[in-house]
Amino acid sequence: MTEAQAAPETSGADGELSFLDLALVLAENLRTLILVPIAAGLVALGISFLITPTYTATTRVLPPQQQQSAAANLLANQFGGIAGFVGAAAGIKNPADTYVAMIKSRTVADKMLARFKLRELYDERYDDDARDELAKRTRVTAGKDGLIVIEVDDHDARRAASMANAYVEELHGLTQRLAVTEAAQRRLFFENQLKQTKNDLTKAEIALRGSGISEATLKTVPQSAIEALARLKAQVTAQEVKLGAMRGYMTESNPEFKQAQQELAAVRAQLAKAEQIDPVKATSIGAEYVAKFRDFKYHETLFDLMAKQYEMARLDEAREGAVIQVVDAAIPPERKSSPKRVLTGILAAITGLFVMIFVAFMRHMLQSAANESGSAEKLKRLQRLLRLRRA
Repeated sequence: MTEAQAAPETSGADGELSFLDLALVLAENLRTLILVPIAAGLVALGISFLITPTYTATTRVLPPQQQQSAAANLLANQFGGIAGFVGAAAGIKNPADTYVAMIKSRTVADKMLARFKLRELYDERYDDDARDELAKRTRVTAGKDGLIVIEVDDHDARRAASMANAYVEELHGLTQRLAVTEAAQRRLFFENQLKQTKNDLTKAEIALRGSGISEATLKTVPQSAIEALARLKAQVTAQEVKLGAMRGYMTESNPEFKQAQQELAAVRAQLAKAEQIDPVKATSIGAEYVAKFRDFKYHETLFDLMAKQYEMARLDEAREGAVIQVVDAAIPPERKSSPKRVLTGILAAITGLFVMIFVAFMRHMLQSAANESGSAEKLKRLQRLLRLRRA
């Protein structure tokens, strides 16, 4: 009786392989189970020597940290709820995520492509393909410690380090053009408002100069009353801007919103009372000049307010600074990151071992099935069907 014929006798009652069957199968194929994995490992090790080594350069940077500035406190005192609106627009859960997204942006990728001629280096026909290849070779992560880690893979160690450091330089250039920090957001907001207010002030000043003025006008109309009226109108405008901004991030039932409405009503009441004794209505002498002078003082008040906030935002931006601080600059790596030849050989050997064990047990099961009458008939039928399929 052959070993194949004896195998079913050592099987369990339910036809499954027993522990002894497993041991016998392994012992019968011991040489194959040793030689094939060793051969697979040696082949994989040899192939790894033919692969061009890859080097990974790493740089670590500390992005600007968001903080509450003096100008933000001053803004809160003067505008109240509008300060929360500006802060909410600039606030983000994790500032580092913004800088990670900027590093991964197409703008930075295009700068890298042009700087290192990556389309020719990667042998790509289109910029899109070169960007995709660059993205595969670049990893940018933000750690819990607040640092951003930039890793770049390249076949040249020096070029990998240069590209990693270049990402920091391009990020710094991008932050100079974009308002990223809270102070930069406020600076940009008040810069735009300042330009608009300055234009209105210039127009009001030109109109005032063209109105003409006489000594009798100055004696008849007190300028202090005109200036007070202009300041009240400016306060009403500022309060209306505040309420309009607050509607974007809070409901009208909010206590702060109701308080702002009460403040606006109070200022409007003061304005209405002041207009009852408006110098323009009190005298017809120099009425045109008084109206234009009041308009000029109104825009002058707004301009002073915007200029003050703009200067504070600029100081905060300079103090806070969107400075990308390099913790660890990338240097040419001394060791390659891939391929890991020893690990590749070990993994190939282990894979070959499991494959051969699977093949050995499958062959044993087929041999056992061939010795059983019912299973042998099924195998013959399967073979006939396979031949028909091939035909």
